[in-house]
Amino acid sequence: MATSDISLTAGMRTNLLNLQQTSQLLNRTQQRLSSGKQVNSALDNPTNYFAAQNANQRASDLADRKDGMSEAVQTVSATNAGITAITGLINAAKGIAQSALSTSDTSTRSKLATQYDTIRSQIDNISSDSGYRGLNLLSSTNTLTVNFNEDASSSLDVVGFLANSTGLSLTGASGAWSTNSDITTDTANMDTAISTLRSNTQTLAANLNIITTRQNFTDSMINTLQTGADNLTLADMNQEGANMLMLQTRQSLGTTSLSMSSQAAQAVLRLF
Repeated sequence: MATSDISLTAGMRTNLLNLQQTSQLLNRTQQRLSSGKQVNSALDNPTNYFAAQNANQRASDLADRKDGMSEAVQTVSATNAGITAITGLINAAKGIAQSALSTSDTSTRSKLATQYDTIRSQIDNISSDSGYRGLNLLSSTNTLTVNFNEDASSSLDVVGFLANSTGLSLTGASGAWSTNSDITTDTANMDTAISTLRSNTQTLAANLNIITTRQNFTDSMINTLQTGADNLTLADMNQEGANMLMLQTRQSLGTTSLSMSSQAAQAVLRLF
């Protein structure tokens, strides 16, 4: 084979190889432009890929915990709504007791005592109806456990209490309120019940503040983790767009060069 033939064949191979490499780079650039990422698999950059995976997985785990916190807020809110309603009923019962003290008519006092007992039964109803998704913090000493981090090593226990008439020591109208001492005894029990409700409301408010603070913190952490993962994997779209234009130009020139090499080889062959 003549030296010129060898040279032409080598040139064609070189042009073909360059064209194949350009095509591979084009495919990679197209993938980056379509996905928006420069690291789409461990083959692109193992260190960045797995670091981003870990960050995204932690962000996902925290998002699950955040859902649990949201549910906890609703449970505490339902509990607070029950306490507010029960407090209102007790205040109404105190008003009835004051009305009973202002009269000496035993029949009127008996009717007022019946009204008081009706309110007591409504307190029991509200206490049993203040649950959220099967958990009621006013029907017994149920405990709501709120997990804050991905491995549940950070958590908060919100302990309920019995807020019905029995738990608040609100007994039936003593002696049908026939005497002032009967009425004042029950009024004192109502004052104690309101004090108990206020104390538990303060505890719930403190727990709710902790939960909402952790919610906000979790939002920030999720955003930080996702941003960090993006910084490790996202592509510079301006740069990739410029690369695409350059590679398309290179591919066009490579195709032209390969065609010219092929034509030159054919011309040489026609000489023989």
